[in-house]
Parts: sequence; structure tokens; C-alpha cells
Amino acid sequence: MTDIEHLYESYAGHVRRFALYLSGDVVMADEITSDTFVRAWMASERIRQPTVKSYLFTIARNAYIDFLRRAARQTKLDENMPDTRISPQTQMELTAEVCAVLAALQQLPEMDRTVLLMRALDEMPYEEIAETLGIPMVTAKVKVHRARLKLMQTRQAWREVVPATGAKL
Repeated sequence: MTDIEHLYESYAGHVRRFALYLSGDVVMADEITSDTFVRAWMASERIRQPTVKSYLFTIARNAYIDFLRRAARQTKLDENMPDTRISPQTQMELTAEVCAVLAALQQLPEMDRTVLLMRALDEMPYEEIAETLGIPMVTAKVKVHRARLKLMQTRQAWREVVPATGAKL
């Protein structure tokens, strides 16, 4: 087994989950994950991050930003076109509450979303997040706290609306 195969087997799930929550799009998350490992494989320089995971997350974040830049230059497809490739896992993820929280997550500034995902999903230490993103540790802590509050407010508002409409939780 080559180093890249081992790297992929060890971290692909983490990178894909990070990319999914960063982008909010399953297809884009798959593209970002793929692009991340291609970039890691093609990199000629040594890893300069505290851990391999933070190195891969940095690559994934850069790939996401690159996708956003390219998307800004492209014409959007009709949003009413159904996606026929919805998996059972995706259907489960598309519950109303999850959709509301994901929408709120997408409304967060990109840096706030990145810091929150690094901390909440992969339990990265604040020191590692700060070093990876080049921000002070206090800033990382404040961004995580504020992002969590925003998402909790969204969940609370959703839970107040759902009983009022008669929908089931």
C-alpha cells in the first residue's frame, strides 16, 4: 500500500465530512475530497502544519475557495431540476431541522464556519486551529462560541415554529 492510499484510507472520511459541512453540497464535497488528495499527492513540499489532518483540512479549504471562484464565473443550473442520485444517507440528512441548521451554517462567514467545523467535527485543539488558519487562539475560541450560539438560536427558532404549524418532530 502506498503512502497516499494509507493517507486516503485514514483521512478521507474526515476530509469529506469537513468539505460537506463547509460547502453544504454532497457533490461539491466529493469533488473537494478528491481534489484534496490529488493536491496532497502532487505536493512536493513537506507538510508544514501541526498534523496531517490539519494539513489536509487546509488543502480542502483552499480547494473549496477555488471551487467558489470558479463557480462565480459559471452559469447556475435550474435549481428545480431533481437530483436522481439521492442516497438513503442523504435523505436522512435532509430532515427539516438539519436543513435549517445547515442553512444557518452556510450563512456564517466562511472563516467562522471553518473554525467551527474544525473544532466541532474533528475536535481539533484551538491551538492547532489557530496555527492552521493563522489567527490568534482567542479569535478561534470567540468564533467557535459565536457560531455555536447562532446555530443553537436557529435550532431553537425551528423548534418553536414546528409545533406551531402542527408538524411532527
